[in-house]
Amino acid sequence: MKGRGRVSIFFLILILAVGVFFLFNSPTAQAKPIELSYANFFPPTHIQAELGASWAKEIEKRTNGKVKITYYPGGALLKGPKIYDGVRKGIADIGMSVFGYSRGVFPAMEAMDLPMGYPSGMAATTIINDYYNKFKPKELTKVKPMYLHAHGPGLLHTKKPVHKLEDVKGLKIRSYGFNAKLAKALGGVPVAMSQGGVYEALQKGVVDATLSPMEVLKGWKQAEVVKETVECYSVGYTAGFYVAMNLDKWNSLPKDVQKVFEEVSKEWIPKTGAAWDSSDKAGREFTLSLGNKIFALSPEQSAVWAKAAKPVIAGYIKDKEAKGLPAKAYVDFIQEAVKKSK
Repeated sequence: MKGRGRVSIFFLILILAVGVFFLFNSPTAQAKPIELSYANFFPPTHIQAELGASWAKEIEKRTNGKVKITYYPGGALLKGPKIYDGVRKGIADIGMSVFGYSRGVFPAMEAMDLPMGYPSGMAATTIINDYYNKFKPKELTKVKPMYLHAHGPGLLHTKKPVHKLEDVKGLKIRSYGFNAKLAKALGGVPVAMSQGGVYEALQKGVVDATLSPMEVLKGWKQAEVVKETVECYSVGYTAGFYVAMNLDKWNSLPKDVQKVFEEVSKEWIPKTGAAWDSSDKAGREFTLSLGNKIFALSPEQSAVWAKAAKPVIAGYIKDKEAKGLPAKAYVDFIQEAVKKSK
């Protein structure tokens, strides 16, 4: 009897051990994935929306399913101008948008959007990340930046021919915040507007022109409502973009998951730069296919436009230095980087 009792107790303990093992190692017992939301204002078919989606998928893959990201392109969760505040407040855990949509919030990052004569999207994207890493602006400490990027040279797209600076006078030019001063310096009337409203504004005559990179001609279909693009590269500006995470959410992530986010984000910097350049090329081809014109400024006119834009850069330095920011150092760094990139 005693032997049988010992055997019964042994088998009972064995059964309990096996049960506990399967209980804690069954699929249902595994820890639930970390669920995150990602808001992006680009249309779902835009290359930068597609890159946002592939970034999220790569995070999921490399964390072996520890992270699940629900992606909301096209402003489905938050519109572009609302994304920064939405990320800070936790409405979205992650967001991609434009610094210039939050006017006054990013005084140091405004330097990137000055008319520096950027030659390409790859150059602008490389420079904005180098700029951030060098100066670490305090304004970006309220979120956790994943990576930054910037589009190719911003040019003037118009509904009527513009071949010299005098032709710009009085034109209602769509701007998005930072480049409003450039529109004014060139003689136009700036009209503040995010990219999502530009097509209709051009179509209905609310604006006569827009300052944007070539990519909008196809990516946002704006070639359908303009007639000409002015290659004013001497005043080619860029717009800085961010992909950022809510700071509390970032701090709550395990270290191994944070490492994956950082590794993948670093890899996506050159991907976004290359994408801006390829989409600029596609925009050029698309607008020409519709019969629109591309007009290159003469060297003389390029110099005239650059001279007209100089006060925008000088004004930025004066304004931001008065507020205690090393604005001249910002501008000097960017100008030198642009020079090296050409």
